[in-house]
Amino acid sequence: MPPEIGFDNEKYLHEQTAAILERVDRFQDKLYLEFGGKLLFDYHAARVLPGFDPNVKMRLLQKLVNKIDVILCIYAGDIERKKVRADFGITYDSDALKTIDDFSEWGIDIKAVVITRYANQPSAKAFKNKLERRGIQVYTHKFTKGYPTDIDLIVSDEGYGANDYIVTSKPIVIITGPGPGSGKLATCLCQLYHEYRRGVKAGYAKFETFPIWNLPLAHKVNVAYEAATVDLKDVNMIDHHHLEAYNVKTVNYNRDIEAFPLLKRIIKKITGEESFYKSPTDMGVNRAGFGIINDEVVQNAAHQEIIRRYFRCACEYAMGFIDREVLDRAELIMKNIGAKVEDRRVVIPARQAALNAQRDNKGNQGIYCGAAIELADGTIITGENSELMHAASSLIINTAKHLAKLPENMHLLPQNITDSLAFLKKEVLRGHMVSLDLDETLIALSISAISNPAAQMALEHLRELDGCEVHITHIPTPGDEAGLRKLGVNLTSDPDFSSRSLFIN
Repeated sequence: MPPEIGFDNEKYLHEQTAAILERVDRFQDKLYLEFGGKLLFDYHAARVLPGFDPNVKMRLLQKLVNKIDVILCIYAGDIERKKVRADFGITYDSDALKTIDDFSEWGIDIKAVVITRYANQPSAKAFKNKLERRGIQVYTHKFTKGYPTDIDLIVSDEGYGANDYIVTSKPIVIITGPGPGSGKLATCLCQLYHEYRRGVKAGYAKFETFPIWNLPLAHKVNVAYEAATVDLKDVNMIDHHHLEAYNVKTVNYNRDIEAFPLLKRIIKKITGEESFYKSPTDMGVNRAGFGIINDEVVQNAAHQEIIRRYFRCACEYAMGFIDREVLDRAELIMKNIGAKVEDRRVVIPARQAALNAQRDNKGNQGIYCGAAIELADGTIITGENSELMHAASSLIINTAKHLAKLPENMHLLPQNITDSLAFLKKEVLRGHMVSLDLDETLIALSISAISNPAAQMALEHLRELDGCEVHITHIPTPGDEAGLRKLGVNLTSDPDFSSRSLFIN
């Protein structure tokens, strides 16, 4: 059964390209276009707007490739504290390196990397050295003197002028970064300052996919944005600047609405003219709302994303990454739309699988884990942990058998392979746990497939798991999480640990 589609990429591309080119025409010399959110691999958008191509924004840039230069910003503090991009499980500095490579594969070169709010932090300095020794142009921008109160100091040679000018040659300069708070806006404004000092009448606009300005404030797609940025305390609001100027209700988020009067004054100070922007909504060129073709489908998808975000917060709280107030806010957002964790169809079957494992091993010591997956046709498959496998491993083996129409009692992993892996883990690598995590199980399955046609059949069906929903009753170990990420599933877990050992988790 094909998944329900709620979003039309081609319609969106047409609308978005036209909106950007119209904005370029308003600033005939040069346009600095800040890209908020994820430019590549925007899986949040793909989850809440079924049918959305995670790389559709790169397709858009390819259509404009002869008109654009790209600058990548990364905040020095994010490098220093090793902030992680959750959907890839990699730090922001690693994501920046990956972004440079990904852009190159799309035929677009990164003009320069800017490390923002740089103060010689050791990790940021090492990152700068690494890039420069690979031939990447790197700029460092310090915290802007006078910001946010002293406009005269901000817009001066001691403020924006203290940062080096980044030379670009194309009419559109894309400013992007690995996440929020990367310093994209400050970089745009620094460049505007330098451009006007050189007699170039450049302009600024913002491309922010969420919240979607022409959807209602309480629309679940917009609420899902609040859930996704709960750690930043973003709140969707009616853009009162736009309402006062045009008597039209539009949606934006608190940081942009609160910052708009200051931004407007800064732009006026730089350009010497009153901006034609009357609201933060005016500054945006987002046309995502026009790509929605089935509101019910996107509302249901956003409902599920809000629940997924709650589970993520619960796990991050258990691991000490966030404070209680962030978790409470995620729970409140979920309850405000009338959602509960059981609305996620895989939650109860996963928990039941854990209870079954505990019942079947009554009297044995240990923690019993369950896992469940929902396939594209709605079928639910479960798995549970054992001495041989983690729950995630059991789940994927059971699912592969189901998709390949193999008997449930068929062994896909020969004992000589599992015995050899157990010997390696315990006797050679001196490990304490010999049960196979998912990464190890997938390798074992691929080895078995060399001589076992059934294992080969099962292996070939694993590509069908992309986009499926998975829930596990315990926070996945690194090997389980890595394996599930590679398979492309949407994973949640209960905020419990799979072992009493501290180091393993």
